[in-house]
Amino acid sequence: MRTKLPSDEAFVNRDGVKIHFEIYGSGAETILFIPPWSIVHSRVYKAQVPFFAENFRCVTYDPRGNGKSDRPNDASAYTLDQFLGDAIAVLDAVGVDRAILIGLSFGGMLASLAAAQHPDRVQAAVLIGTAAAIGPGYPYMMPQHFLTQQQQFTDWNKYNREYWLTNYREFAEFFMSNMFVEPHSTKQIEDSVGWACETDGHVLGKTVEARTIAPPFDVGEAMYRAIRCPVLVIHGDNDRIQPYERAQRVAEVLGVELKTIPGGGHNPSGRFPAKCNAMIIEFLQELGLMARPQRKTRRARTALYLSSPIGLGHARRDLAIARELRDLHPDLEIHWLAQDPVTRLLESRREIIHPMSKQLASETRHIEQEAGEHELHCFEALRRMDEVLIKNFMHFQQAVEETEYDLVIADEAWDIDHHWHEHPELKRSQLAWFTDFVGYLPMDNGDKREAFLTSDYNAEMIQHVEKNPAVRDRAIFVGTPDDVVPRSFGEGLPDIQSWVTRHFEFSGYIIGEHPNDFGSRDELRRSLGYNDDERVCIVTVGGSGVGAHLIRRVLQTYPLVVQTISNLRMIVVVGPRIDRGAFDVPQGVEIHSFVSDLDRHLAACDLAVVQGGLTTCMELTAAQTPFIYFPLKNHFEQNFHVPYRLHRYRAGRRMEFASSTPETIAEAMVQQLTKPGRFALVEAGGAARAARMLAELL
Repeated sequence: MRTKLPSDEAFVNRDGVKIHFEIYGSGAETILFIPPWSIVHSRVYKAQVPFFAENFRCVTYDPRGNGKSDRPNDASAYTLDQFLGDAIAVLDAVGVDRAILIGLSFGGMLASLAAAQHPDRVQAAVLIGTAAAIGPGYPYMMPQHFLTQQQQFTDWNKYNREYWLTNYREFAEFFMSNMFVEPHSTKQIEDSVGWACETDGHVLGKTVEARTIAPPFDVGEAMYRAIRCPVLVIHGDNDRIQPYERAQRVAEVLGVELKTIPGGGHNPSGRFPAKCNAMIIEFLQELGLMARPQRKTRRARTALYLSSPIGLGHARRDLAIARELRDLHPDLEIHWLAQDPVTRLLESRREIIHPMSKQLASETRHIEQEAGEHELHCFEALRRMDEVLIKNFMHFQQAVEETEYDLVIADEAWDIDHHWHEHPELKRSQLAWFTDFVGYLPMDNGDKREAFLTSDYNAEMIQHVEKNPAVRDRAIFVGTPDDVVPRSFGEGLPDIQSWVTRHFEFSGYIIGEHPNDFGSRDELRRSLGYNDDERVCIVTVGGSGVGAHLIRRVLQTYPLVVQTISNLRMIVVVGPRIDRGAFDVPQGVEIHSFVSDLDRHLAACDLAVVQGGLTTCMELTAAQTPFIYFPLKNHFEQNFHVPYRLHRYRAGRRMEFASSTPETIAEAMVQQLTKPGRFALVEAGGAARAARMLAELL
């Protein structure tokens, strides 16, 4: 998903070669993101553009040879002066006299060249993993190596014209694995190979041949000495494409500080975007090109609460924790950093919503775009949410830089947990981490790639926690040790149950408001307007727009069920993100977009039909309400973690959407209405226990 779409896009034509550019944001100052080697295109800056476009006018363009730009056939079209001319032409096309230049790899050399040749056009330059003609180079990256015919295509002999023309994708995979040498870089490699395959070996070969054509200007030390604008140099000390020693030499000649990414490869802005973005922000703030936050120390105790936007059950339990925490600390002020539809619930409870919330990219919209017909490959959807998560993390980081919070409470805020573990020096507050499941699990379909990827992501999380245990000041599992699935994190990794028991505390299950507190069921029904002589069935699919297919099928069951249970009253809650007018609603069925006290209705009804989300299913279990649940296909949490827990409580009837017709669903509904079972009791007091754990941090 594109987190931010361009406000404008066009082509600039240089001698018959069209260069495609895009504009994001409308800030007073402009950042031009110069593309690296034509093996990738402008999407290589996806971890920077959406965030910086909130403060700057950001311009990106595809290099000749990739993306939407032309692919000339002659090597002479790919010389250094042609690439430099493209950068200046794009600035002219967007009407910008001076810009901040950010260049990765070859883009770093172009940014340096532009600063030297066109000093009036460059305010500042950021060189990331910069290519350079000074300092030592790797022999296998020399044009001569590319042009020499190789008989043995092993390792860097694949950097060869003959190999590219016959095995280009294999070369792209090899090259990108050497660009991202850091462990757990599967997503970055996958993205980059995809971008590389938007060109081919013939075109890319011309770019290397062009390097043998002498440029009409000096690119040695004299070029760097001619630069007068401020420069930031960022480089990984394990770069296999452009040696770290080159960056050291560039920084030395420029007389600037070199920011080192320990263990970093050739694209630190892609692999470690939070750290690189923070370095760029600090650089721009020092130059007065970006506002420096005035750190606010509040008199009262203050917490920043992040509630997961995927499902409103999280928000209800977070509100319960907040309520209990305020009882322990009446002076506590809580700010919520949240997204729609959570903000709607928070607003209805008159909570303080942090203004930065409006700038968050929508995780819910991303999930909706990833979903199919009652299907969501949850793990892959989370992997592909990386662009959303880095933008949101940067806004979160802004919030904690601006205000001195006593505590950050993160309910499955994966971006905060990941990036603070990766860069503990960015941590600005105590962190309490909540989750109700631990461990990515592959679906049982024999997919070896998925098994490898889930294991790799689990291994990274385990290493984060064990290497930097102080990042989480409190790690709280919402449940008991018996609620943790008895499975492995993956081949060669520990057992999930034993590992979680060592690294988490347990609050017991947390429900927004336990049904025990609702009073008698008869009184609750009367207060909600339910009659004694009717059987009430509630159909609800949560706060995202993923459940439309399930709603349509369940609506078809109503005429079938009322043949047996004539006093059935069906109430459908589609959630705030689904258009209730998009359904053919049988006469006698009510349909609503949003119900703020849905938990009370679930406790009062006679039957619920839901997806496989844990919070809703556990609310029903605690209320002893019979329910049928349909886990989303390929959703590992709903197919493994949730059913395991529900089985312990002997709760709910699981059905598979793909094999369930309206007739079989109607039959199951009648059975649940006529022969309801009893579930194991769900413990009360989880919110109070969690609040006491948080209170100790305050």
